[in-house]
Amino acid sequence: MKFEIVTTTDRLDIICMHARQQKHVMLDTEFVRTRTLFPKLGLIQLFDGKHLALIDPLAIPDLSPLWALLEDEGVIKVLHACGEDLEVFQHHAGCIPKPMLDTQIMAAFLGHGISTGFGALVSEYVGVDLEKGEARTNWLARPLTDNQLDYAAADVEYLLPLFETLLDKVIEKEWLDAVELECNSLVEKRLKHRDINLAYLDIKNVWQLTPKQLAVLQIAAKWRVEEARKRDIALNFIVKEFNLWKLAFHHIKSKAKMSSEGFEPMEIHHHGARMIKMVLDAERLSEDQYPQPLSRLVDYPGYKQLVKVIKDQVTEVEKETGLAPEFLASKKQINQLISWAWKHDFAEEKQPDMLKTWRQPLFEARVLPLIKK
Repeated sequence: MKFEIVTTTDRLDIICMHARQQKHVMLDTEFVRTRTLFPKLGLIQLFDGKHLALIDPLAIPDLSPLWALLEDEGVIKVLHACGEDLEVFQHHAGCIPKPMLDTQIMAAFLGHGISTGFGALVSEYVGVDLEKGEARTNWLARPLTDNQLDYAAADVEYLLPLFETLLDKVIEKEWLDAVELECNSLVEKRLKHRDINLAYLDIKNVWQLTPKQLAVLQIAAKWRVEEARKRDIALNFIVKEFNLWKLAFHHIKSKAKMSSEGFEPMEIHHHGARMIKMVLDAERLSEDQYPQPLSRLVDYPGYKQLVKVIKDQVTEVEKETGLAPEFLASKKQINQLISWAWKHDFAEEKQPDMLKTWRQPLFEARVLPLIKK
């Protein structure tokens, strides 16, 4: 397959104009993220079945023709394992490809595990074994090597026959509507912006803290996200997660205590005074301003027994559908279901994944009686 390296907005405009006349286009991205919070976009691959373009975002000042293609609802964008690609587009374009189909999800509806790799699927369904050598290369380097370019082109060249094969099989098994619903759900979840004031809930072992300690952690976690966004630095390169937890747990109010607790010297030097101020600010709050104490599902009476009987139902659905159990209902989705009942009193706005879209007819009659007991 021949490919074209696109380095001007004018040429990009023509490429995208042709692509917008097709029903499906194949998309992929290459990026670098080591110490940064946001991915650094190095290359975008686009294949419309006729033209294969390697789009150079470092050379093109205006990528708006591509962003318009992403938002063109008359063209289905096809990706594989799209999670990180969606993040790339959301950050750099301010939009997400829509409508979108993910071949990893399509394969899951054919009985594959939800994390089945592109190479494995291409080998099975297209009969081609792809090289893996450039997966972790520096995509910001210029010029890109021939190996890099060939690797990048192959990702969309073979995505097309893979997609076409999977599409036929998904239609044959009458899963296409479910595939579309699952892909739409992925996009909708990516578009939701979580309240930055809830960043403390992402800290490991947060449930061990008292409301007073949570008040410190809430302030510190929010600050860390804001600092990371402002400076485009990965969260743990601002302050390590465990050190934020220790700040809250010990109510640390001196740099000496930070040092004895194992904080990094650079953390103390750059942010020590600020973290101490956060602890002092939290101490000035009244108790009614503290976050609510947190509880773990695993500590609820009957939790393990309920998980077991739900998993038994998942196994039954697996036998009936041929779908992998972790795709039907992951551990996180089972916990989401139980939380909906036990912590949120069946609130409609908290409806769990297992009782929505294509999963609802598979599970509703099976699991609702179990969690309402």
